[in-house]
Amino acid sequence: MTDKEIIDIYKKHNALLKGHFLLSSGLHSDTYLQSALVMQYPIIAENIISELVKKIYHMNFVTVVSPAIGGIRFGYELARLLKKRSIFTERTNGAMSLRRGFHLEENEKVLVAEDVVTTGKSTKECINVIEESKAEVVGITSLVDRSDGKLDFGVPFFPLIKVNVKTYSPDSCPLCNEGITLEKPGSRNEK
Repeated sequence: MTDKEIIDIYKKHNALLKGHFLLSSGLHSDTYLQSALVMQYPIIAENIISELVKKIYHMNFVTVVSPAIGGIRFGYELARLLKKRSIFTERTNGAMSLRRGFHLEENEKVLVAEDVVTTGKSTKECINVIEESKAEVVGITSLVDRSDGKLDFGVPFFPLIKVNVKTYSPDSCPLCNEGITLEKPGSRNEK
């Protein structure tokens, strides 16, 4: 499956949005990729994530950890295809943590799976939780990397596709200057 074919799947399922969006990073953008709209169809999720499995099957890990909410479905399906365990981190009072009885063993090898990476903030928060548990992050993966190659997690990063999307700081956003209504489709800070 090519990058174009994957983007076409996002378009077909109205998951490649155009407008004025507040990203979970705090940045603004004219483009938003809503992976949940693609992941809601198990057969499509399996087909797309099977492409990613080809890139990471060689990695040695036992658990996939995903930051909630966006990464949960992706991380679960990735773990299912690789026959690994899947857990997730979530925010409590603004801080990422393991809850619901999830835990990691000391030195447990972990792959972090996030749906879309822009600044890497959620991914880095997830890494911190894993490291606090004394487990070992061996790599990062995502469906979409829109970081423009600016991220270094200190471990290998395997995105399925890379997408160039313009982002703006809120104080210099041309979309704000044009008076275009700001939408917040992500999950950070949801009550």
